[in-house]
Amino acid sequence: MPPVLEVKNLYKVYGTKPAVNHIDFSIDENCCFGLLGPNGAGKTTTIEIIEGITKPTSGELFYMNHPIGAEFRQQAGIQFQNTALQDFLTVRETLILFHSLYQDTLPIEKLIEMCQLEEFLHQGVKNISGGQRQRLLLAIALANNPKILFLDEPTTGLDPSARRIFWDLINEIKKNKTAIVLTTHYMEEAYYLCDEIAIMDQGKIIAQGTPNSLLADYFDHVIIQIPKADFTLPIDHFNLPVFQQDESVEIHTDNVNMVIETLISNQISLNRLQIRSRTLEDLFIELTGSKLTS
Repeated sequence: MPPVLEVKNLYKVYGTKPAVNHIDFSIDENCCFGLLGPNGAGKTTTIEIIEGITKPTSGELFYMNHPIGAEFRQQAGIQFQNTALQDFLTVRETLILFHSLYQDTLPIEKLIEMCQLEEFLHQGVKNISGGQRQRLLLAIALANNPKILFLDEPTTGLDPSARRIFWDLINEIKKNKTAIVLTTHYMEEAYYLCDEIAIMDQGKIIAQGTPNSLLADYFDHVIIQIPKADFTLPIDHFNLPVFQQDESVEIHTDNVNMVIETLISNQISLNRLQIRSRTLEDLFIELTGSKLTS
């Protein structure tokens, strides 16, 4: 099977500054592809070029092995971060309205079931919660039975419970052989949902791979965290990287047993000690020097 989407040597310049600087990637069916980057990295411009909102300066885009055209526009689903809806319509009426815009569609009852709209189907759009609105917008994006689905920060502003419900919906969508392009500011979300991740900075892709392979490539140690109040040793006591944070001391090591033994021998309390593996957020900061912010 050819890739669902293939981006080749994509370039977009505004004035003299490249917003997207000769990037390449491809996405297969059943794949959730995460495009991550700090504000201004070029990810939004990249997505807008693919969706046909912005024209590239140069480069090639292929959908199912053919240049992007009318077929892509009929078979792509897009959930924008903000979509204006008619407040005077009910959820069902809104879904029927958008459903009528496409030739090839999923049955409305199937959309209602997939996105769990039953409980608020007859409520006015203006009266539903943020999580319910996001599920409605997802149903609208799925109305044309898309082969590729674009999700632009779909869980921003949702509480943890609503976010988890949305994650489960996305995983169910992948089972239908739908490719997904996801942008998000939540690293836990990217790790949980994405089969592959590309991190952009200053218009370029600076790292790409599965979440676990990227972490393995860049980190071979864990972090031991101890509250400052419990850490009575001099910082240079360990022949290891030790970092002082606001409330804790962090020891970076690939030999946890050795560090624990040293702490015990120096009568350091382990009651509040925490051990954690490196995360995608650690990797993001390591590569870009900044945190993901909404």
